[in-house]
Amino acid sequence: MPAQAVQPSLLQGFPSRRLPAGITLAGNLPVARVLIESSLPHLDRPFDYAVPATLDQAAKPGVRVKVSFNGQDLTGFLLERVAASDAGHTLVPLAKVVSPVQVLTPAVRDLATAVAARYAGTVSDVLRVAVPPRVARLEKEMPGTAAEAAAVPGQGAKSREGSGDLPPASASAWAAYRNGPAFLRHVSDGGAPHAVLNPLQGYGPAGWPRLLAEAVAAAYAAGRGAVVVVPDYRDLDRLEDALKPLLPDEAVARLAADDGPTPRYRNFLRLLAGTARVAIGTRSAAFAPVQDLGLVVCWDDGDELHIEQRAPYAHAREVLLLRAGQEDTACLLAGHARSSEVQRLVDAGWALSVDSDRSATRRTVPRVVNTADSFEQERDPLATIARLPGAAWRAAKDGLERGPVLVQVARAGYAPSLACETCREPARCGACQGPLALAGTSAMPQCRWCSTPAADWRCQHCGGWRLRKGATGVLRTAEELGRAFPGKTVVTSSGDQVKASVSGGKALVVATVGAEPVADGGYAAALLLDGDSLLRRETLRAGEDTVRRWFNAAALVRPASEGGLVVVTATDTAAVGALLRWDPAGYAQRELSLRTELQLPPAVRIASVTGPRSAVEHYTGAVEAELATAGITLRTAGPAPVLLNGAPSSRRSTEDVRTLLFFPYSQAAAVVRLLRVTRAAAAAKRTMDPVQVRLDGVDVL
Repeated sequence: MPAQAVQPSLLQGFPSRRLPAGITLAGNLPVARVLIESSLPHLDRPFDYAVPATLDQAAKPGVRVKVSFNGQDLTGFLLERVAASDAGHTLVPLAKVVSPVQVLTPAVRDLATAVAARYAGTVSDVLRVAVPPRVARLEKEMPGTAAEAAAVPGQGAKSREGSGDLPPASASAWAAYRNGPAFLRHVSDGGAPHAVLNPLQGYGPAGWPRLLAEAVAAAYAAGRGAVVVVPDYRDLDRLEDALKPLLPDEAVARLAADDGPTPRYRNFLRLLAGTARVAIGTRSAAFAPVQDLGLVVCWDDGDELHIEQRAPYAHAREVLLLRAGQEDTACLLAGHARSSEVQRLVDAGWALSVDSDRSATRRTVPRVVNTADSFEQERDPLATIARLPGAAWRAAKDGLERGPVLVQVARAGYAPSLACETCREPARCGACQGPLALAGTSAMPQCRWCSTPAADWRCQHCGGWRLRKGATGVLRTAEELGRAFPGKTVVTSSGDQVKASVSGGKALVVATVGAEPVADGGYAAALLLDGDSLLRRETLRAGEDTVRRWFNAAALVRPASEGGLVVVTATDTAAVGALLRWDPAGYAQRELSLRTELQLPPAVRIASVTGPRSAVEHYTGAVEAELATAGITLRTAGPAPVLLNGAPSSRRSTEDVRTLLFFPYSQAAAVVRLLRVTRAAAAAKRTMDPVQVRLDGVDVL
């Protein structure tokens, strides 16, 4: 991070007293530049502190420190040591070096700076995700490995290049894909290719975990490290199992918040020391301090779990792309479907598509049938209005003779939506106007927001008192299928009861979208219900997200040559056509073309500014005025009222609004820089209420 002069107007009480008596400064490089852990935008820069002689040996770049700032003791990271300061006043000494472990490496520091710049956030917020909380006893328990080796990053492990510990990674799983073996060879040779892969299978020895594991093994055999980011713990477990036959156990470190702080910090120290060279995990693993990084991998980048839920809301895919550019590494973006963001990289020539030819695709994927096509309509005229059309019922009946059958539904619960039997108006809670739902067959209707029972419910529109189910959840679907197929086992996977895998026995597996377990040997058939409900959601990405969920479920089904069949119940649309042809790339290309024509993300970038109306108008007005002086004009939408946490406008304590700013990639650097500067200036002056600035949010359109 470059040195910055301290501006007195932004210090807000920064102490400038002289050194206490008896304190001697370090003889060499007596000034430490410290990044304070604070989310305040105007404090997002290094501050200079004096290094006492007593802390000279411990105060090394990357360590955690405590400093005095504005009368408070705050923690921070020591970025660098320099010979002199341009602060213009006597510096306050460092209060304490929290740990001798240099947890912040130069590569991660530069990456955090780049991520903050891309998302108009603060570096401190990014480092909160990148560096896990300290567990002091682990540093004491590992004195001969992590603590000592990590104190000197880059010297904790011997290079494995040419050591012969592992044979070259086999390309067997990649042989079915054009350019697949060439990609592995390029990685094995230490190159930096960029590839986009759409695996055909989601289970078995040729499934996506094996493909990713072989790519990681290729980088490891070349003496380089790798980072792999997956959406959740189920994918992480499968990837870890696939890596075990190819890499030694000590080479792989798992980083996931769900594992708890102790295992996470232990593995972080192993990576920092170099005793582990491969990091696998969920979104925060994108910042893993892997030495000599050679490959970054993101699986299923369209999953919203890749988006950090705290400011600055960075996407793991974008973090890995920034890292690949900064450290000149190979990059692999893989998923059964393809997001429009990834397709933009392919169209721009940044990444090469690794595809299978049509003959290999036909041999590998299941047969797909749509109940809304003309042929099925002639056989079953009521197919478009039935939740389980005849073709779906027959597919389930035949599939149960050969193995498990997957049933994908859109909603969790029993009856998550209720309506008036008389006028069909949605049933609302009398206390908070929230939607009513049923938790079971004999359960009393209750509010999904405040959980208030509605025993004496009356419709506010017609006075009716009878309720009907407006939507059917996974539990109700399982109940109905249990009656339709008596004697068959019914397994559910949804909510907080998500199953990672099921046996290959003959059973009906009913799961919500995204919670489909993997069956041993694959499913005999899959029923994709509620397709129209998924496609008709009021979001820009409804079609793209639905296609991704369909492909993820269909990839778990056996090939057509083994009787594998997928039945989708949705109106015949472009999304259904992509699944019928098994053409995720074609659908992504169509989506991107439409977005480009309409100038919508990801063809352009978008910033959302949310907060009180006066603050949003003041902030966006200041940004537009500054950009106008530079000859940049933004396309805006809003301000418009925004619902917070699903609460109706009548119950909001404040009138929050949102304004959207659209700008091309060619102007993104200037626009985002001004968004950061304006927000920092407003925070320093305290002239208005704070606003939330979010870049490229997928849920704002």
